[in-house]
Amino acid sequence: MPESPVIVLGGADEHDLSKLAEYRAIGGFEALAKARAQEPDWVIEELNAANLRGRGGAFFATGKKASFIPADSGKPTYLTVNADESEPGTFKDREIMLRVPHRLLEGCLIMAHAIRSRHVFVYIRGEYLAEFEVLRAALDEVRAKKLLGDVTVVLHRGAGAYICGEETGLLESLEGKRGQPRSKPPFPAIQGLYASPTLINNVETIATVPPIIAMGGAVYAKLGDPPESTGTRLFCVSGNIVNGGNYELPMGITIREVLYDIAGGVPDGRELKAVIPGGSSMPILTADQIDTPLDHDSLRALDTFLGAAALIAIDDRCCMVQLGLRVAQFYMHESCGKCTPCREGTRWMVQILEKVEAGHAEQSELDLLLDVCDRVLGHCLCPLGDAAAMPIASYVTKFRAEFQAHVDQGGCPFEGQSTLEGIFAPVDQHSHHPTVEVPA
Repeated sequence: MPESPVIVLGGADEHDLSKLAEYRAIGGFEALAKARAQEPDWVIEELNAANLRGRGGAFFATGKKASFIPADSGKPTYLTVNADESEPGTFKDREIMLRVPHRLLEGCLIMAHAIRSRHVFVYIRGEYLAEFEVLRAALDEVRAKKLLGDVTVVLHRGAGAYICGEETGLLESLEGKRGQPRSKPPFPAIQGLYASPTLINNVETIATVPPIIAMGGAVYAKLGDPPESTGTRLFCVSGNIVNGGNYELPMGITIREVLYDIAGGVPDGRELKAVIPGGSSMPILTADQIDTPLDHDSLRALDTFLGAAALIAIDDRCCMVQLGLRVAQFYMHESCGKCTPCREGTRWMVQILEKVEAGHAEQSELDLLLDVCDRVLGHCLCPLGDAAAMPIASYVTKFRAEFQAHVDQGGCPFEGQSTLEGIFAPVDQHSHHPTVEVPA
């Protein structure tokens, strides 16, 4: 694999790139000038040449997505940046906003030019107060130096709903409505914000645009491996790991290299049991699958996804039933309740997993749990239901013996020694779901 330079966070270790002067000193906003000197379609062509794929999880071609925005709809066009980073295990976008806010803003202005838009909205997670303040200060600097041109950039703080990370739920929230997904079609490119053509991109995707324009799409396409997964990604590494954090690395690096060569391996001399490759909504991989390259096609071959590139390491002390319960509790809590499979299915998953962990589940309920997952998967308005069903089904399938042990032994075989024991929403008689009977 060829060496890959730091792209998105380039220069942030050597300079305070939250300051406009320092960002411009390393060539900041030169890419914007280059892009504005060309026709909008030129920017899209460069993104296509780079084969930049969305960094929010869907992995859709960025240039192709931008090309869906009609040039002459008769309505205003909008660019919306999804900074509502709420997937458990992800924290890359917040580092971009903290350390290279001007690169993000430059990317916004380049993409606005590409789709002939004069209106940019950055929808930022409500809990990201420090990031909001840094981004606001950077925007004030850009505005004062008259770099915005005829573009208006609005920073909009969300109220802490995971569902608003889904693009149509985000649009509903931006319009002042309850954050719930819309039925599609029509798609946002045709009828998005205020019923007008709208492009929605992730923070990391947008922050990658200025370096691509600066170096050229063909040059960027040579970074990473294989060709369908070009460039670098900010990999979030967390869980049972020595050195958790964000690492900007070339696409195609293996899971083993990230966890052991870069992040220091599993602490306390423990063994790796499993790894989640792209955030909590992704199906799990076992320890014997970590030589897999971190690219879209390699992970799809194993029935999982790169997602938001958030690796969560799980050691041999972790109870998979407890992990499943906590994941299911999160998605049940964050379900907007609009569609029945998600609203009822996520609660059903939680109730069964509570019974399994408490030792009161019957044998048939393990298969029932898989059946519930199957009935949720692909039957919801948005991916939130899938985000709950896919990981839970993978835990049961790949660690069936551990779930079976809970049934056979009438309780958790880890006997309180799991690394998840007592962490967030512990399972006990004070369960928040009184419909499940747990004897004292």
